[in-house]
Amino acid sequence: MENNIFATLIAKSLGLQLEAVANTLTLLDEGCTIPFISRYRKERTGGLDEVQIAAISEESQRLHDIAKRKETIVKAITEQDKMTPELQRRIDECWDSNVLEDIYLPFKPRRRTRAQIAREQGLEPLATILLMQRERDPERAAEPFVKGDVADTAAALKGAQDIIAENVSEDERSRQLLRGIYRRTAIISSKVVKAKADSDEAAKYSDYFDWSEPLRRCSSHRLLAMRRGESEGILRLSIDPVDDEECIERLKSHNVYGNTPCGKLVAEAVEDGYKRLLKPSIETEFASLSKQDADEEAINVFAENLRQLLLGAPLGQKRVMGIDPGFRTGCKVVCLDQQGNLLHHEAIFPHPPVNKRMQANIHLQQMIADYNIEAIAIGNGTASRETRQFVEDCLRTTVGADFSGNKQKPAAVGTAPSASPQLFVVSEDGASVYSASKVARDEFPDEDVTVRGAVSIGRRLMDPLAELVKIDPKSIGVGQYQHDVDQTKLKHQLDQTVESCVNLVGVNLNTASTHLLQYVSGLGPALAKNIVDYRRANGPFSSRAQLKKVPRLGPSAYEQCAGFLRIPGARNPLDNSAVHPESYAIVEQMARDQKCTVADLIGVGGDASKRRTGIDLKRYTTDTVGLPTLQDIMKELEKPGRDPREPLEEFSFDSRVHAVEDLNEGMVLPGIVTNITNFGAFVDIGVHQDGLVHISQMANRRIAHPTDVVKLHQHVVVKVIEVDMRRHRISLSMKDVQA
Repeated sequence: MENNIFATLIAKSLGLQLEAVANTLTLLDEGCTIPFISRYRKERTGGLDEVQIAAISEESQRLHDIAKRKETIVKAITEQDKMTPELQRRIDECWDSNVLEDIYLPFKPRRRTRAQIAREQGLEPLATILLMQRERDPERAAEPFVKGDVADTAAALKGAQDIIAENVSEDERSRQLLRGIYRRTAIISSKVVKAKADSDEAAKYSDYFDWSEPLRRCSSHRLLAMRRGESEGILRLSIDPVDDEECIERLKSHNVYGNTPCGKLVAEAVEDGYKRLLKPSIETEFASLSKQDADEEAINVFAENLRQLLLGAPLGQKRVMGIDPGFRTGCKVVCLDQQGNLLHHEAIFPHPPVNKRMQANIHLQQMIADYNIEAIAIGNGTASRETRQFVEDCLRTTVGADFSGNKQKPAAVGTAPSASPQLFVVSEDGASVYSASKVARDEFPDEDVTVRGAVSIGRRLMDPLAELVKIDPKSIGVGQYQHDVDQTKLKHQLDQTVESCVNLVGVNLNTASTHLLQYVSGLGPALAKNIVDYRRANGPFSSRAQLKKVPRLGPSAYEQCAGFLRIPGARNPLDNSAVHPESYAIVEQMARDQKCTVADLIGVGGDASKRRTGIDLKRYTTDTVGLPTLQDIMKELEKPGRDPREPLEEFSFDSRVHAVEDLNEGMVLPGIVTNITNFGAFVDIGVHQDGLVHISQMANRRIAHPTDVVKLHQHVVVKVIEVDMRRHRISLSMKDVQA
């Protein structure tokens, strides 16, 4: 019954088909994951994508939370013997949390307020008399109530006014009225705390020392910046309607019936209730709601940046050298094989103050030759530009030379490459976090943090997704205000993003780490560990069906995960594709009908393409398998296991600039997008300080969001329009800029 109600509410809220929503809720209740539902249950969902399914899941959770709150409220009101059929009906029909709390507010256990004290003094009947506004002499009406702690008629009337003020503040209609005014006219204002105005920590908030704007127009990043300034004690914020008098008059119009003695007392009580109780309550509510909206927007931007980062272009399985650059401590160099295994590491010192450039040159060339290095990854931190220049100088001289006289060449590695290795600069954000983590200690228990960090840099070049899943997303450096937003919601969204990316790309069952496997649909830390343990004990998997032998991996988990796991070189070629095992029989029937093998149907062009052209998909539809699934199968047969990520591109900074002091206004420079916010994009131009391309400087047209123009790690060309040395800010533009 509850699911039917939820399906109806969600379908209406999200503008989706009722049947699709109902089926999606059923699948979610059965434990199916979002990637599995969107990829393999299109017939039941009407082809809903991951974003729509995630929205259904989140809305369902919100409704479940409201349903639980309703149970608590009904129980509390019933225990007070104040439940009525009309009240029960209103609660049953309410699915707005604010309205629900308004309904409950008069019945909520009270702290000892002024109104509550007045009620205890027996003044509630007097408040009722005043509200009726029929009594011509309020003081005479108050006389019977002068007793006990009520000293005189003035005290009695004041207590009655306190009750009226509280009733007005708790009145559902009054609260909705004020909410409407706040939605339309609320202004958020920020003022600097005078004692902090000249402090160094206040400088970054100088834009908000005297700031105000309509709350509905306040962007997420500005609101979060002001909230951070408030939490640090530098700013004071307030949210007020444009006209307090309008609010008071509107409330009076609902409660005051004329210019009578009682009416004047009620009017005073209404004004007091507004200023002392109702306005602060609604301000707190809108502060919370605006923070929630800002959090949601910031989290969505963070999640999209993370998605782009995780889906960054991989170099693939090549022999890679990873370099973590440094000046005083030297550059830590590691050599990795095609699977990312550590073969060798050492430190070289090509830069001041040690400055052993010649020796470093020899050692670097020796490692390139000994370990057949095909690509070099240099971290983008301190000394990155200088290290890249050193490596380029080194590669120009003697790659391919014979170094056998200097060092014994490992037999398993082979001979030196004849071509110069490709050179890439790799983001090292989060590498230090990984190097000190339990994951890194488990992988390299005998190595120190510098070696682990260099390994992470090298592996990020080979496969960003496989390496970055080991790091807490908040430490990767692609968000803003990530420590200021709701941490539970942030973690949920980022985990969902990682899961989506991992399952979109697919995972090699025989090489994936425990950390990568745990994000595969239907798995988790325990099953991922069991898979790796089984692989270690029994050798590589030769088929997906072998997964059923993994301890505790039951039919449900197998159904959820199998389609996202790949086995290159498997006996059944479908095991290296996104075709789910539940559909193998369909592909086998297609092959029989075409009088060929399954392998003959796979591939681009040639006979495989001709055979697939001859397949009539309508012949293979059933009650559970429709054209969406069959069309997905055909796409997968054309390009089995295709990696959706783009190819990797090399990049170089402008050789004229190495520090902020080298910049001049008007300079046109190449750069890499390092972070995207809802107000612009940060770009690394090689001066150890990212510049900002504001959204207004991104295109010669109005754009809704920076992602309409750029994506993370995109190579761009920018123009320097301002350098603010005092605030360490570089302003850039992409308008009318040509390479």
